[in-house]
Amino acid sequence: MYAMWRLQVALCTLSVLLSLSSAGESKARSCSEVRQAYNVQGFSLVNVPHQEISGEHLRVCPQGYTCCTSEMEDKLNQQSKLEFENLVEENSHNMRTTFVSRHKKFDEFFLELLDNSEKSLNSMFTRTYGKLYMQNSEVFQDLFTELKRYYTGGNVNLEEMLNDFWSRLLERMFQLLNSQYHFTDDYLECVSKYTDQLKPFGDVPRKLKAQVTRAFIAARTFVQGLMVGREVANRVAKVNVVPACVRALTKMLYCPYCRGMPGLKPCHNYCHNVMRGCLANQADLDAEWNLFIDAMLLVAARLEGPFNIEAVIEPVDIKISEAIMTMQDNSMQVSAKVFQGCGQPKPSGIGRSARGISDVFSTRFRPYTPEERPTTAAGTSLDRLVIDIKEKLKESKRFWSNLPDDICAKGKLAESDEEQCWNSHTKGRYFPEVVKEGLTNQVNNPEVDVDITRPDTLIRQQIMALRVMTNKLKNAYNGNDIYFQDSSDEGSSSGSGSGCSDGCTTEFVFVGTEAPVIGADRSDERAAAAAAGKSLSRGPSLMLVIVALTLPLWAMKTQWR
Repeated sequence: MYAMWRLQVALCTLSVLLSLSSAGESKARSCSEVRQAYNVQGFSLVNVPHQEISGEHLRVCPQGYTCCTSEMEDKLNQQSKLEFENLVEENSHNMRTTFVSRHKKFDEFFLELLDNSEKSLNSMFTRTYGKLYMQNSEVFQDLFTELKRYYTGGNVNLEEMLNDFWSRLLERMFQLLNSQYHFTDDYLECVSKYTDQLKPFGDVPRKLKAQVTRAFIAARTFVQGLMVGREVANRVAKVNVVPACVRALTKMLYCPYCRGMPGLKPCHNYCHNVMRGCLANQADLDAEWNLFIDAMLLVAARLEGPFNIEAVIEPVDIKISEAIMTMQDNSMQVSAKVFQGCGQPKPSGIGRSARGISDVFSTRFRPYTPEERPTTAAGTSLDRLVIDIKEKLKESKRFWSNLPDDICAKGKLAESDEEQCWNSHTKGRYFPEVVKEGLTNQVNNPEVDVDITRPDTLIRQQIMALRVMTNKLKNAYNGNDIYFQDSSDEGSSSGSGSGCSDGCTTEFVFVGTEAPVIGADRSDERAAAAAAGKSLSRGPSLMLVIVALTLPLWAMKTQWR
């Protein structure tokens, strides 16, 4: 019995000696690799230990023997936050650049297309109708001015503006074709009331109105969608890093430094849990983002087909000239019916000019040949432009839910060898399961302490911006323009447009995906991000979207005379 006791004492003594010996060896381990890596990060080596020290002072990293002082841990905390922000910026750069560049290109194309069309009409009408056109050219100039104003977000009702254009043109032509009479403003007002009844320009106004309204609605809404996508992506990419996320990032990225293993990358699944915790709110944007991208793709398909703005605008000079010819051919019947309805006008006492007005209007109108027409707008065509944009839009689907995967790509940030990686404590396999994306799923995240009762206010604002834009795209797909959108009731909206015609389908359903907001007020550390989010409704870069999405567009009666 005594012998047994002595053996146990001897074994315990040996164990203590081995432990002390091991501790001594560990305590004496060099921190040279850590010092070198720490210096590469741009930090001073003052107060950085040459050998491991006791780690009771550490608040984030494991408290064994360590190469980190408290000051080093604080700096690594700051570095982790900056590095994470840069990772999100870098991984979203291509997607954000796509929206910026394609918005600029489409906008440039559309405005140049309008300019080319106006120049074409002015040149051909001057050559064909001469002084008569030049004396009345403001009628056509005002048409293009209003079309541009509509496209850039102006308070223009397309249908009424086009109706006014044809009424104004009728008044001018009626006077020219009946120059032997004197017409008062009241009489001309009566003439304009007969526009729909007499159809003096044939079927051109009806067809052109249907084509122009739906094409312009689609083009304007599409370019607004590109701008909203750009603004949302830029705002969401500016992540608000909460303290719990910073701690998790430091533990993952830089605690290996403190353990003397600065070159050790985090395990792949470990990285996933950290990123899904830190990007939980961004993932919640994904459902609405995907609906928005789908809507953009469908409107893009409309622009390639029946709502092709290029096919509508380029030949507009020919179409208007056809309408003028029709008016000239029917001038006697039109005048007779107007005289019958509005009364016989008084003679002006001035006869017709030596060269009859009818002769001027019957002059053959020669449009540009394909070789003479101006170069294609912005050095491209609508089809090529839309095809390019569609490809880029498809690539951006599910971007926000895939962002943690992109950041944690094996060999990039995370280690591909699951046995030789940092598992949050030491080198070895990471055993916890990877949580699903989204805020509510972070309740069981083993790495990041996420408060699931406080959704990010900035993200919720971007979700609403996407929802409003998706609703506009849905209506533009059907040829309708939304002048006012009540965000409290997606199904209740008012507006006008060309309506659904010429085979237009209405089989286009969008489902809202927003989860209920729980305790949406932000903590102090998120106040800055919340303030930045509020700028969505007042920033000058979004003025076009705010006008288009949130203000009623009242019908505007242009002064034609």
